[in-house]
Amino acid sequence: MIQEKKVSQKEFIFDYYRNNPNRDIEHKEIVPIVTKNWETRYGKKLADPDRAIRSLFEEGKLIKVRIGVYKYDPDFVAKPQAKTFPDNLKKKIFERDNYKCVICGQGQEEGLEIHADHIIPRSRGGQNTLENGQTLCSRHNMLKKNLQQTETGKKMFIRLYELAQKEQDEQLENFTKEILEIYEKYDINGHIDWNK
Repeated sequence: MIQEKKVSQKEFIFDYYRNNPNRDIEHKEIVPIVTKNWETRYGKKLADPDRAIRSLFEEGKLIKVRIGVYKYDPDFVAKPQAKTFPDNLKKKIFERDNYKCVICGQGQEEGLEIHADHIIPRSRGGQNTLENGQTLCSRHNMLKKNLQQTETGKKMFIRLYELAQKEQDEQLENFTKEILEIYEKYDINGHIDWNK
């Protein structure tokens, strides 16, 4: 019996798009299908299908229709997206932000490593532009990579709100409470609990 050659997970996922050309495919459609088919074929779990899809987009193989929806057009030829800001653009971002993290206000003077970060991530269509760049220290850059930018902000305001309550700073408490209520009003990051 000839054993089938194992393909990469990314190539396996790309096959699904190639077999469904010119069709908007949502994550909720493709992820369960390719996960099940991969496990059936190879007896293992598919590691990170979302990352593979983002990678295919960044390589110019998929077109992003909207968040969580991609399609394959065999006639579309795209340049792969540059993964990072070019050095001259990084310098402009750092200069504009005074070489300080836009979240904590600390930077190289305090001995912190700084990064040029995409406000809208490349995986969501964010471009390498000055307007889409911001300076983050390594700590806040890592937080943002693990969370969405709005999640990072909400967690920061929750911590500030709790601190204001502890220190009985009524002005800061009211300020942070109003911001957190706006998160609720627009149903942003509702999975992050905020105890009033």
